[in-house]
Amino acid sequence: MTTSNDSLARLHAVIESRKGADPEQSYVARLLHKGPDAFLKKIGEEATEVVMAAKDGDARKLVDEVADLWFHSMVALAYYGVSPADVIAELERREGTSGIEEKALRKAQQREGGAP
Repeated sequence: MTTSNDSLARLHAVIESRKGADPEQSYVARLLHKGPDAFLKKIGEEATEVVMAAKDGDARKLVDEVADLWFHSMVALAYYGVSPADVIAELERREGTSGIEEKALRKAQQREGGAP
């Protein structure tokens, strides 16, 4: 049985394999070649489209837009040398912790100059 973690790992491997590809032949290579401004702009655009689809109540469009957002976020992760497993580990670390408590802890750490 394939898990979502397997799917993310496979997508990550494809994105990693495109790092050295020809920007004329690969969308991922083009985004990475242009640098952070290119893929960060796409993340912003996709996030806005997620909000619009959700406000419209269009579940199919919401799924499509979240997939686009996740994809472009994965390009950013690869650019900065972070894997989906790192994000999943952080989500697992937070599991069972109240969102209110988590946010308060991060604010306290930021005030103390520690890592969030």
